[in-house]
Amino acid sequence: MQLTEDRRARVAVVLEKRGLTKDVSAEEAARVWMNERFAARARALFYARMMFLTLGLCILAVPVWRYYFDFSALAFGGYFLMLLYSVANYLVLASEKAGRIVTYVTLCLDLIVMVVVVVKPHDSGGLANPLLATQLLFTTLFALLYPKPLAILPPLLALPITARLDQLLDRSPTAIEVLTLAWYLGLNFIIIYVLVYLNEREVTAHREVVQLQGDLKELAVVEERNRLAREIHDGLGASLSSLIIQSEYVSQIATDGAVKKEVAELKQSAEEAIEELRRSLQMMREDFDLANGVEDYVKTFGDRTQLPVRFEKSGTLIGRMAPETSLALFRVLQELLNNAAKHAMPKTVDVKLHFGSEAVQLGVKDDGKGFDPASPRPGHYGLINLRERAMKMGGEVTIDAKPGAGAHITFTVPVGP
Repeated sequence: MQLTEDRRARVAVVLEKRGLTKDVSAEEAARVWMNERFAARARALFYARMMFLTLGLCILAVPVWRYYFDFSALAFGGYFLMLLYSVANYLVLASEKAGRIVTYVTLCLDLIVMVVVVVKPHDSGGLANPLLATQLLFTTLFALLYPKPLAILPPLLALPITARLDQLLDRSPTAIEVLTLAWYLGLNFIIIYVLVYLNEREVTAHREVVQLQGDLKELAVVEERNRLAREIHDGLGASLSSLIIQSEYVSQIATDGAVKKEVAELKQSAEEAIEELRRSLQMMREDFDLANGVEDYVKTFGDRTQLPVRFEKSGTLIGRMAPETSLALFRVLQELLNNAAKHAMPKTVDVKLHFGSEAVQLGVKDDGKGFDPASPRPGHYGLINLRERAMKMGGEVTIDAKPGAGAHITFTVPVGP
């Protein structure tokens, strides 16, 4: 027991940490997972930026390196600006929408800085600069964080922009530099194809896993229901059957009429109990036909109480009704019929079951004594229970009753597709 509670507590902590609940949909779970994945990759981008900024600080600190890249005093201002927006980006990652937008904008700023650093040196700038290979890293980062064609466009434009700046700076590209440009473009498309393909495969696989988890959960519930149904059938069902047999035997050997009457009532109660047990087991196994169950119960109830109860069914059920919905409607029917027989003393009772496209409606109408819905009797909680049951299932209860004019109670519950 303690182990089970500990496991539940751990599950609750994980779900709360991930912003999920136990009854979350597959779509919501996939959305949360994608947001977590983006945040993890964006944090990795922040750490990569810190490493690059460390390397940049080393370049700025060594005069020879600073002279090679032709960095002026303004480079220090640019360095601290990059450090500032990198930290700001890290601080907004917790926000789903703002984190994505700010990360994309700062990545574009990083890309602009890279183009400036690559083009700036006089002798070995532009396509001849070995730092141009950094552009492949940006393509990888964009593809990992934003695996969409238009989102990956900025790093691809960095190459032709660098080539164009070379021309504006009177640097005529050599054949090797043109080959370098073509080579980088080819590598960019390969990187984009591989990362986008893997991303789609990962997202699809995750959705399938989430759906399988839901199917396994439902399967476990069904298997547990079937196990309980077998246990109840073999245990309680056998005991009730034995009680009926013993009642028949006692009725045969009894000589007192009063005893025979009590035994007969005992047998009738046991038969009703075993019928209720059979119906409940059908509901647990999800093969319960509500219309047939209601019709059978109405007939049995009329025979037992000697009340003329009429049943009418209309409409067609579209889709599948959950076992909980069928059980709730059947319990409501039992409650309403028992109340009518016990309190209303009607001459006739009409039961109507209507299947609509979005809801199922159960109505019970009698011509008995009626009552005032606004003034419930103390100690009677039938109407309160009906309203609470309807509220729990997202349905509603309509009560049309007056003293001396009978009662018409309608219970409506929505059904899923």
